[in-house]
Amino acid sequence: MLNNSDSADSHNHKRKSLGRGLGALLGEDDLDLDNVEDLSSLAPAPATANLVDIDLIKPGKFQPRTEFDQEALQSLAESIKEKGVLQPLLVRRDGIGFEIIAGERRWRASKLAGLDKVPVIEKDLSDKEVLEVALVENLLRENLSAIEEAEGLQRLIDEFSHTQEALSQIIGKSRSHIANTLRLLNLPESVQQLVKEGKLSAGHARALVGLENAETLAQQIVAKDLSVRQVEELVAKQKSGPKEAAPKKEKDSDLADIEKDLNKNLGLRIKISPSKQGGGKVVLQYASPAELDMIIDILEQKRQGEKPNLGTNQMPVSEDSSATSGGKFTIKVID
Repeated sequence: MLNNSDSADSHNHKRKSLGRGLGALLGEDDLDLDNVEDLSSLAPAPATANLVDIDLIKPGKFQPRTEFDQEALQSLAESIKEKGVLQPLLVRRDGIGFEIIAGERRWRASKLAGLDKVPVIEKDLSDKEVLEVALVENLLRENLSAIEEAEGLQRLIDEFSHTQEALSQIIGKSRSHIANTLRLLNLPESVQQLVKEGKLSAGHARALVGLENAETLAQQIVAKDLSVRQVEELVAKQKSGPKEAAPKKEKDSDLADIEKDLNKNLGLRIKISPSKQGGGKVVLQYASPAELDMIIDILEQKRQGEKPNLGTNQMPVSEDSSATSGGKFTIKVID
């Protein structure tokens, strides 16, 4: 388990790795991502920025982020009203206007604040570079949903033929993280939406991947506020399923007839159980000591009358008395 120091070191290392990758994309030697809210703050000093009509700017077409917290946007808008836009947006030329590369949240808040112009830095980036920058910018957000991340990663694969290994290098996360995140796109749309809305965590979602009743379980998780551990235990129990009972072997019709005749003639409950080897056992159940005495008398009379030679075909007899006055009397025939 990582202690706080180890965790912080790991976090800082990841951010430095991202900074180096972005530096290559944006033409900078090495970028410091400490205290960075979005990539627009990585632009050159505001003195080099140009003021552009806000209506000439449109959101980036490769923006993986699909939902913005309106309350947070309003809070940022109030800050912009008071202090202005402290960091320029990163944009690229699009006809007579501009397309946002990074800083869409600041642009939206500026519109809410009623600004007519915003500072921008123009960069000449390819579609691939813009998407890579937009993806990494989103990774700097702590509240990015796992589904939004997965959708962005899948676009890199589909539109730019990136491998999972290449994505691992671009965003500074392990290949297993990439693979597990992409698997979330196999969930039903309704479950994905619950993840986007923050009602299900990435851990909850991972546990539901591949289940036929994922939607039902997702609703149950939300309704009962189940933890990830509880969901994992529930899924494991569901996957193991109840153990199927061994099919009951049909009794031979001849043995069933013999059993029925003995029950009728002796007035006792008799059960015949054959074995696979050809032998078996006969169980005589008695309800009272008197019935047991009767069984013994019958066997004794038979023994005295015919005097059978037990030899190798001996018939061991055992008594298993019950806690009450009854019990069972077993005759086992050895083949």
